[in-house]
Amino acid sequence: MKRASLKAIATISIAGLLSVGAPKLIFAQVAPKQQSELDEQQLRSFAKVYVQVEKIRQEYEPRAKEAAGPEQGKQIQQEAQSKFQQVLTKEGLTEENYTKIFEVARADQDVRKKILQMIGEERAKS
Repeated sequence: MKRASLKAIATISIAGLLSVGAPKLIFAQVAPKQQSELDEQQLRSFAKVYVQVEKIRQEYEPRAKEAAGPEQGKQIQQEAQSKFQQVLTKEGLTEENYTKIFEVARADQDVRKKILQMIGEERAKS
């Protein structure tokens, strides 16, 4: 279970890197076929989850840092993981789908621009 929590926290943490440029070598790792498999609805769902993940991270990171001990820290991580899973489920995504879309966005500037626009729209709704 600890592995799943760490994976979720890592996923939540790397989500913040979407808007940061990555080296061109990383961009080349996603095949063009994967890029074309994404439809508008998947990108919109990703944007919704991304905005919710930001909120989860803002809520739970300070709590995790202020945890009284390892057990409380673990409980906070499990709560964050649970919220993350709820958001994914609500939007019809899995962790694998979310990660795949994230990687495609890092590799494809057009997809990244589209997602960033959608994220901006989602933030404006909040």
